Parts: sequence; structure tokens; C-alpha cells
Amino acid sequence: MKPTSMSAEALFEAHRQALRWEWIAGHAHPERRFDEKAIRDARSAADLVGYLNYIHPYRVQLVGRREVAYLTGSDAEACERRISRIVTLEPPVIIVADDQVAPDRLVAMCDRAEIPLFVTQESAGHVIDVVRGYLGRHFADRTTRHGVFMDILGLGVLLTGESGLGKSELGLELVSRGHGLVADDAVDIFRTSQTTLEGRCPDLLQNLLEVRGIGLLDIKAIFGETAVRRKMKLQLIVHLVHQSTLEREFERLPYEPLYEEVLGIDVRKVVIAVYAGRNLAVLVEAAVRNTVLQLRGIDTYQEFIARHQKAMEEGGDK
Repeated sequence: MKPTSMSAEALFEAHRQALRWEWIAGHAHPERRFDEKAIRDARSAADLVGYLNYIHPYRVQLVGRREVAYLTGSDAEACERRISRIVTLEPPVIIVADDQVAPDRLVAMCDRAEIPLFVTQESAGHVIDVVRGYLGRHFADRTTRHGVFMDILGLGVLLTGESGLGKSELGLELVSRGHGLVADDAVDIFRTSQTTLEGRCPDLLQNLLEVRGIGLLDIKAIFGETAVRRKMKLQLIVHLVHQSTLEREFERLPYEPLYEEVLGIDVRKVVIAVYAGRNLAVLVEAAVRNTVLQLRGIDTYQEFIARHQKAMEEGGDK
């Protein structure tokens, strides 16, 4: 799902201290919101904020040193025309940065058109980075998945599977082997770009892992700060199943990597059967190491096929 609403007031309050900005015009419409179609069509937060540009409507317009010079550096008629054109862009907010003084005509226009106008001493580039990051988090495609999300050897790995297979216990064992916990039970997954997914822990579950028979464990308190992570890119799904399920539904596992679609992005997937005597932690680590090799372009199975074909050809020549 993608949130489709944010007010100018919410944006202002979220960064009142960090950007030290003032709201100097357009107070009559504090609930002014981002255009829903613009949000749906945006490929990333970069499409929702940028320097003053008459081609891109419905986005936060940044006015820095050069833009102020452009708006005021001509005769009165040309300045009025340039500033009035901003109204046609229907920006949710206009921000004057670089410690610039907002032109009087711009202030008057914002009051008349009920467009919120913020002013800050911070550099325009810094403001763009901060606002883009905030909008990216707010408007990102998002879903919640059940499972244990971990940092294993630097790879974001989501452990999923059938109920009762011990995903949390496996997570605990992996933590004890030096890996990091991001989230247990519920994982918030955001699509942060065209090709990237990011998993985070809901605030309510931060640092917690539930193990049957023991209860809630504070992983940070028990294992230290290095045992937890705030967020990770999702790069691998390890799905745990009963042996009977594997035989019934995955009779012919392809040697090519499996994938699972999450928010429109294909994520590599490994299916591991659970039964007595299997060391799941070792198997998961092996799956992660193999995935790292695949991401580097090293495919063990294809190399074996090539080696086998070469052996067959050499045998046929004899």
C-alpha cells in the first residue's frame, strides 16, 4: 500500500527543529496536501521535491540563491510574471533556503494562493536531501510480512515458513552465532526505489524476540548493541517447510534461483525442509553465502554443467 496524503503542516512540524525553518506565508491552508496522482505516478521521492522548475507541477519547489536571483533579477513586470507562474505549478509547499530573504511578491502570492511558504537558513541541497528522505519514507510502497528479519553476513534475510517450525528459535541461534536481529514476528517492508526493498522493525517490537517456553527476550540487553539492526535491505527469503510439504509442493526444485515477488520486486528465495537432525543455522548461513556468490555472478550449478559437458565432449573424442 502507498499512503496518499500528507499535509504541509505535518511536513513543517516534522522538521521544525532539524531545519530551523519559519512558516511566513500561506497559513490559511495548513492542511494543503500533496497531489494524489503525483504521488501515485512518482517513481521515487526525487519526483516530489526539487529546485524551482516550471515543467514539474505538484511538487515541493525549492528556492535557493540562484532561484531568488532569477525571480528578482529583472524588471518589475518580468519578476511579477515569473513569480505568478509558480501558482500554475500548484506546489503543496514552497521552501526558500540558502539563508535567502523571500521576495515580497512571492510572500504576497503565497498568501493570496494559500500556498505554505517556509524559509530556512539551511542550504538548499541539504533541505532537498532531508525532505526527499522524509517523503520517501512516508510515501513508499509498504507491506508487512510475518517472519524473522535478520542481518546475516551483511545480507538482509527474511526467515518465513509454516507455523510451529521454530523461526524465532532459529533467529535466536543465528544471533548467538554473531548475526543481527532486525525484527521478529512482524516486519515492515518498504519499497525505497525501483529495485530496492528495505525491512524495518515496528516500534512496538524493537529489539524483541519471542521464544516459546521462555517468552519475550530483549536481544539488545542480552547480547549487546551489535546484535540488533535498525533496518536492512531485503535480499533473500529463506522459507522453512515441513519435509512433507517440500515433497508435495517442491518436488522438482529448479536449479535456477527461486524468486518471490514483494511490492513488485523479485527477491531471491531458498526453500529448506525442517526435520530432526538438521542444523538449520548452518544451512541458512550456507544459503546466504551461496546467494552472495550468485549476486557476484558466480553460479556453482552452471559451472558444474559446463564442467560436465566438457567431460562428456572429451570422453566422446577418445
